[in-house]
Amino acid sequence: MIRLGAGPLERIVAVGAHCDDIAIGAGGTLLTLCHARPGIRVDALVLSGGGTDREQEERAALAAFCPGADLRLTVLKLPDGRMPVHWDEAKAAVEELRGQTDPDLILAPRTDDAHQDHRGLAKLIPTAFRDHLVLGYEIVKWDGDLGRPAAYQPLSPEIAEQKVRLLQEHYPSQRHRPWYDREAFLGLARIRGIECHARYAEAFAVTKLTLNLGG
Repeated sequence: MIRLGAGPLERIVAVGAHCDDIAIGAGGTLLTLCHARPGIRVDALVLSGGGTDREQEERAALAAFCPGADLRLTVLKLPDGRMPVHWDEAKAAVEELRGQTDPDLILAPRTDDAHQDHRGLAKLIPTAFRDHLVLGYEIVKWDGDLGRPAAYQPLSPEIAEQKVRLLQEHYPSQRHRPWYDREAFLGLARIRGIECHARYAEAFAVTKLTLNLGG
């Protein structure tokens, strides 16, 4: 299996439509990156949940998922489930984020995610970040929208377990949901691990990738 690295990583961006999206979709990748690169800058943007208990959950959670990182988190107050009618506000937030950083990697929702908020944010990212590697994370849900990912980040068993523990610890508001449990998170990670010859993994969609094979 050929492994193409993204080169030196000093700055990354992580975006989510809702509090917990980033942690569910890419929490293991964040843990892996931050353990490997102490001091890495992480600019995170979440469109909804600002000013509520969900924002406090998110701040504590992302601090735990980004140990040792220079984390800069913004949580906005767009209404959950209504991103398409708040397109201008969301676009302005993404463009403001672009003005603050020039990342080496972006973690964002997939453009074919069934949830309109996730999908809308995913489609906004390339309008502001035009020359960046964007990895579209996946979130398991009742819609059954999981596809065939193109990129994988293997997770050690320790990182996979840490991700599940942190999800349970930092998002008590979500524990009542029938899909929010250890089996769901580790089960998907195990399947993605099988697909890339690892024990566990997180998987991502890639819509555009520029190679530098001669460098």
